[in-house]
Amino acid sequence: MGASPASWKEAVVIQQIVNALMLGSVYALIALGYTIVYGIIRFINFAHGDIFMVSAYIVFAAVSYWKLGFFGALVAAVVGAVILGVTIEKVAYRPLRKAPKISLLITAIGVSLFLENFVALPLVMGSMPKVVPSFIPIISYTVGGVRFTSAQVIIFGLAVVLMALLGWFIRNTKLGRAMRAVSTDYMAVPLMGLSVDSIISSAFAIGSGLAAVGGLLYVIVYPMVDPFMGIMIGTKAFISAVVGGIGNIYGAVAGAYLIALLEVLVVAAGYSTWRDAVAFGLLIVVLLLKPSGLFGKFQKEKV
Repeated sequence: MGASPASWKEAVVIQQIVNALMLGSVYALIALGYTIVYGIIRFINFAHGDIFMVSAYIVFAAVSYWKLGFFGALVAAVVGAVILGVTIEKVAYRPLRKAPKISLLITAIGVSLFLENFVALPLVMGSMPKVVPSFIPIISYTVGGVRFTSAQVIIFGLAVVLMALLGWFIRNTKLGRAMRAVSTDYMAVPLMGLSVDSIISSAFAIGSGLAAVGGLLYVIVYPMVDPFMGIMIGTKAFISAVVGGIGNIYGAVAGAYLIALLEVLVVAAGYSTWRDAVAFGLLIVVLLLKPSGLFGKFQKEKV
């Protein structure tokens, strides 16, 4: 006997929720990088999406050329992304830390364009998309009419663990408390004997590492990389952070899953061409109704 219409509809809804959890996990990991850096120094690192892109290429190289497995590709991507993120902060952003915000913004856009076009060089990776070979066994399961795979379990499970660890780290470690101190009173931190430069570099390292994990998880399900993939995925993650309340790590996660759910539902309803418009539409609505984001707090800043 076939399933009843009600149970069939429930299975379809649950299936879309499963798909949204997978996509939202990737958005969330990248969005956390935006929100950590902004929460500390009030700066939006527009090159963050391209760190995600570079990490995806590192995964491609790790499994295609170096014949590494899941854990080897994960370590290579995280190490490469952390080095890249910290280098960008030291070389491009630190000399401009006391400059007008517009200078930092222009520099971030310049770094983003440089990374995209550098990777697209024929002697580097080229501009054509590359297919990432499968590097984990994909096993399908069906429970109550809902289909999910081992890849989806790995993506959601790893993302949740990392997000929980980040929350614990920010609340309970010395470095986490130092990051919150810099966010609260940037000028007072040196008086406590703490190095602001080291704290900010650590924030970039953590954000870049999370973006690398996001890159690894993304190519598991969408096994293709190109030099400009960071533009759209990075933009969606940035929107997630703004919608949730940029500077709030829990808000960034909530915004990521909300946008992923809306995108998946729009596609399931047969309006796939509107998928990208949903995220931007939600951003406009949130900025009009609650400019600080769903979980953000309004703060006055002296200019």
